Amino acid sequence: MTSIWDIKADTQQKGDNLRDVSPLPEKTRLDENGFTHYVFSKLMFNNPWYKIPEDELKLFKKYLDGGSRMYPSDGNIPCDIVAGEARKVLNHIITCSEDSLNPYCDSAKKALKEGKKAIVRGTLKLYLGKYTSRDWRRKRFTDDIDFWCFEVGVLDHALKECGWVKNKETGEFEKQVQWTNPDTGEVRYEELCAANNLNQLLDFGAGSYLEGTGLKEIFNKKLKRGHDVDLSDIMNVALYNSDLANRKNKEMNEIWESFEAATNTRSSRITSNLISLCRYSLGTADYLERVSYAINKYHEKILDINEYSNKNIKKICNISIHWMKFFKENGPSETRKMLHEFLLEQKDEKKIQAENLRIFVDKVLKLLNSKYKYLKIIFEIENQLN
Repeated sequence: MTSIWDIKADTQQKGDNLRDVSPLPEKTRLDENGFTHYVFSKLMFNNPWYKIPEDELKLFKKYLDGGSRMYPSDGNIPCDIVAGEARKVLNHIITCSEDSLNPYCDSAKKALKEGKKAIVRGTLKLYLGKYTSRDWRRKRFTDDIDFWCFEVGVLDHALKECGWVKNKETGEFEKQVQWTNPDTGEVRYEELCAANNLNQLLDFGAGSYLEGTGLKEIFNKKLKRGHDVDLSDIMNVALYNSDLANRKNKEMNEIWESFEAATNTRSSRITSNLISLCRYSLGTADYLERVSYAINKYHEKILDINEYSNKNIKKICNISIHWMKFFKENGPSETRKMLHEFLLEQKDEKKIQAENLRIFVDKVLKLLNSKYKYLKIIFEIENQLN
């Protein structure tokens, strides 16, 4: 069994082996056809700052306050801040391409041949392409921007023009960014890094992970590495895109090809990551369904000034720059109505997202199990259909 998938897997960094991928011994069974069924429990990502309330009203309030579900991250800077810096660099390259007198004009045009989003990869590619929910984009954090640009000169030029400074020791560009914590009002400062990942092609170990900026390449890396942040990102693309597993468009088909390639390896590490992905997805699906139920039950409370004062409404709006702008322009009364409409949308959306995750898991498990048929092994998640 231990040679088929890794019982201990990495969660945050290489070699930490903090994730336990053990099946439920009391559920393991041999069927009449000689297949061994390994059954695993559902999971939620560990969040030491938030315990999911059992009470539906508390769950509703937590959701409305913006703290109901956080996301594993690999940095300290909100993605919306990082995305703003990435856009500045990409827009500067566009400006260079539009000026025939600019010495970087030709190289900028070459860099933009596949579109500006093809110059970034990883987290920022998912963010800028809006492959995930707005909740993920608001709560995901990172510390770097991964570029992928063969026209090194124009990228370096754009970074310098946008206030980035090259670190002589690491060879990476750095820039200090600041933002205001919406909960505390505290002004935060962090160092943001930007690297052209093409440099890593010189490292054969890293180069095997980095083949380009397409979704297939991004998911290949995330499936191979399999840290919590990787599995969470994959899951959040799946819950937002109902057609991922159905391969109804080119981009989703591209992602699914990475799953097929991953399962074909029969790597114990990747198999372990896929099992974990299914466990987290189904655990989150159950949670999203609970949130949908809580919203459906209590959504009218937002209209009650005794439950939510004008001060409370303003505090809720702090979690979104768009909401805060709406509050300033329209006042608390109209903002209540806007938030109520938002809740009505969310009660339906959360249920749809839960269903998307269940369909996704069903497809992934079928694909994974097809690769182990010859060993007469079937992987299952406890109460998979619930």
